[in-house]
Amino acid sequence: MRRYRHSTAEVSATSLDISPLIDVVFLLLIFFIVTTVFVKETGIEVSKPRAASAEDLQKRAILLAVTDEGRVWHGGREIGMDGVRSVVSALLEEDSELPVVIRADAAAATEDTVAVVDAAKLAGAISVSLATEK
Repeated sequence: MRRYRHSTAEVSATSLDISPLIDVVFLLLIFFIVTTVFVKETGIEVSKPRAASAEDLQKRAILLAVTDEGRVWHGGREIGMDGVRSVVSALLEEDSELPVVIRADAAAATEDTVAVVDAAKLAGAISVSLATEK
């Protein structure tokens, strides 16, 4: 009697380990999130006056908006005239070189705009400018 040797042939399924791929994707995602510059908008749309000497805005800046009613906005919330100094000084603690850009409505009173400029300067801002249309 012959004995046959039955070999159990292992079926090797080809599998692809995607764990390193997922790790790389997450690292790239973290890299892009960390290096992205986030600009906080003022949270309100104002109609800016036109100026012939207008220049482009830097990517990082403290943006404040003054409405035609004299209300001041930053980051989507109303901070009022009294809040300008505290908000600007808090943001300047992170980076003292940040410029302050004021988007004053064309119909806003000059007195309100000057009060915001003064408050930003008293908070320690080195560069304060007004946003205009080209």
